[in-house]
This record gives sequence, structure tokens and C-alpha cells, in this order.
Amino acid sequence: QVQLVESGGGLVQAGGSLRLSCAASGRTLAGYTMGWLRQAPGKEREFVAAMSWSGEYTYYADSVKARFTISRDNAKNTVFLQMNSLKPEDTAVYYCAARFGRLPSSGWATTSLYAYWGQGTQVTVSS
Repeated sequence: QVQLVESGGGLVQAGGSLRLSCAASGRTLAGYTMGWLRQAPGKEREFVAAMSWSGEYTYYADSVKARFTISRDNAKNTVFLQMNSLKPEDTAVYYCAARFGRLPSSGWATTSLYAYWGQGTQVTVSS
């Protein structure tokens, strides 16, 4: 079992930045792809970003590309999401998630690919 705990959410003005963290426990994240997904009120959960265990492969939703950066510290079992140039439409609950192995070459943004999920952290961007 993998337990995931997100932190770093909050209220920020448009154009500002936040850095989310996800601490994993229960087992090492060796071999796990880590992802960030989000869910806005009244909307379905959507993919944001993901990174393979080695860091060789990274994936971003078009809506966050060039603004968000995913990174991980495998020695500390921690994953980060640096969010810059935030927009009101980025407002959502952000979830950290994990899956063993790489993402498929097609359909890699599918939210159901992940076996483990954190409880989420709220990000609110005011205009």
C-alpha cells in the first residue's frame, strides 16, 4: 500500500505561484509513475502532469504546459508540482496519485490509470 499526503495548496492571486508537495509512505516509490490530477467544482477530475520513476518521461496537460513543472525527489519519496502564472481556471482540488510502471503510450492522461490517491489539497486562484 502507498499512502499519499498532499500539501502546499492555498489562495493566490492570478499570476502568482504555488508549489504543491506530495509525501509518500508505506513503501518506496521505486518503479512508480507519479501524477497530479485536479477536480474543479462541477467538473470531472482531469489530468495535470505526471513523471516516470526515473524522471525520463514527463507528461503535461496542454492547459498547464509551460506554466507547471512536475519534479520528484525519490530519496525522500516526495513529488512536487510547481505552478506559475496561475489563472482562475486553475482553481481546483489537486490530487497526487501513483501507479506502478510507466504510463501507456496512448491514453496516458486517463485519470483511472492510478491505483493510489491522496486526499487532495485546495488551490484557489482569485482574479
